[in-house]
Amino acid sequence: MRYKIVPPVRDRAFLAAAQRAVPLVPGTVEDCCLRIVDETTAPSRDAAREYLTFLQALELVEETSRGFKRRQVDVEAVDLGDAFERRVFGARELLAALRETGSSTPEEAFEEMRGHVPRWERDRRTDWEAEWRERTERLLDWGVTFGLAASDGHRYRPDGRS
Repeated sequence: MRYKIVPPVRDRAFLAAAQRAVPLVPGTVEDCCLRIVDETTAPSRDAAREYLTFLQALELVEETSRGFKRRQVDVEAVDLGDAFERRVFGARELLAALRETGSSTPEEAFEEMRGHVPRWERDRRTDWEAEWRERTERLLDWGVTFGLAASDGHRYRPDGRS
């Protein structure tokens, strides 16, 4: 399963704090989101929900029949880039394009992503391109956070992984 949620980029310390906020014994979505808001700098319950889903995509938390629970995984020791590339929609495609081109601006990267945006996403709103431009830039920035890409502030390039 690949997850579509790509929240604003944060560092590994934020992800570790958000993961620690999720209980070891399954808790409801509402409880987990409130805990993430209380224990991190997540600005709202809606933002916390995005991060909870992103943590699930990164295999740091899991959803059970009774709610979400923290996986006993050390955020600093695990290769989050692998889960990111495998489980977040668009990451694999964008990183493959980046590896092929050697470097891209966010706009060039969006042009590479354009063909991968599902038709139903395009039909959902009139300004789908603005949302996917932002999503593309977030994917690039998360790629930098996970060591899959590097940026000089204007261009992104692949960073040593194949």
